[in-house]
Amino acid sequence: MTGPVLADSVRFAGDGVEILDRRVYPFEVRWVRCATSEDVAVAIERMVTQSSGPLFAATAGMVLGAREARHEPPERAAARLCAVGARLVATRPTNNHIRDAVHAVLSATAGAGLAGDELVAAVVAAARAHDDGYRARSAALGGHAASLLADGARVLTHCWADAFLIGTVRAAQAAGKRLEFVCTETRPYLQGARLTAATLVEMGYRPTLITDGMVASALSDGLADVALTAADRVTLDGHVINKVGTLGVALAASAFGVPFYALVDAPDPQAPTAADVVIERRDGDEVLHTLGRRTAAEGVRGHYPAFDVTPPQLVTRIVTERGVYQPDRVKESL
Repeated sequence: MTGPVLADSVRFAGDGVEILDRRVYPFEVRWVRCATSEDVAVAIERMVTQSSGPLFAATAGMVLGAREARHEPPERAAARLCAVGARLVATRPTNNHIRDAVHAVLSATAGAGLAGDELVAAVVAAARAHDDGYRARSAALGGHAASLLADGARVLTHCWADAFLIGTVRAAQAAGKRLEFVCTETRPYLQGARLTAATLVEMGYRPTLITDGMVASALSDGLADVALTAADRVTLDGHVINKVGTLGVALAASAFGVPFYALVDAPDPQAPTAADVVIERRDGDEVLHTLGRRTAAEGVRGHYPAFDVTPPQLVTRIVTERGVYQPDRVKESL
């Protein structure tokens, strides 16, 4: 099925990998070429790709790592591939997509004594299987999320929910549901303004854009009647970790009686509580700029926790690939 540009943003090209540069999309459709696994890691760190994009970048990076190790004997090849995986996992610690992608590839090759073309073929197969599985899980999740949205629902989004949002919209369209969207701009990279809004336009909508500081006012005024966000990670006890600002959305939704739904393919079995999740803290200088231009006075310092934690009591339901759950029962989806 053809779909929005951002639905397929990592591709192999010759001996390398090309990653759609989400920092400049939709104003430019620019691809960043990565010739090595290290190039992929740097691209992820520099926000060339975000949300579920790093999952596909990580599996591609593992393929490049296998190619780089193809002339090594089996033990050294395996060690080198593990090192590539560790480097990729370290790029962005909060979302577990990269960790799980690397684990899937390494698990498929561990102890097999592979080298050369056999190693590359095994990594390619494992990477493809993981990518395809994620897309299938996102489609299933989208069907469950769409079931929560009434015909005519006005949906507030925050940041960029990527495959989860695309899956939800496709399922709602298949069910004949009419939806309206209100998107937060999402500082400092404006993913909501550039990625979410642009993708919704591609899919046939005319979303309304608001600044991050307008969420409470928008819900108070009745501009939206449901809040729907992705989750970079969900803990077994129902805490939702997502792009910073999500907590504010949930607080406003709670204050004005608006349901707040969080989308994640599955809770993380390695994170029983929020204390088990590393919150990425990026360079505070990033919030002093927008789209490459400084917006703060000289002498100002920035502070940038890239994610925040929304407690389960502020979450109406968590939607996973297996269904819809109350936050305190989400671990039953595993």
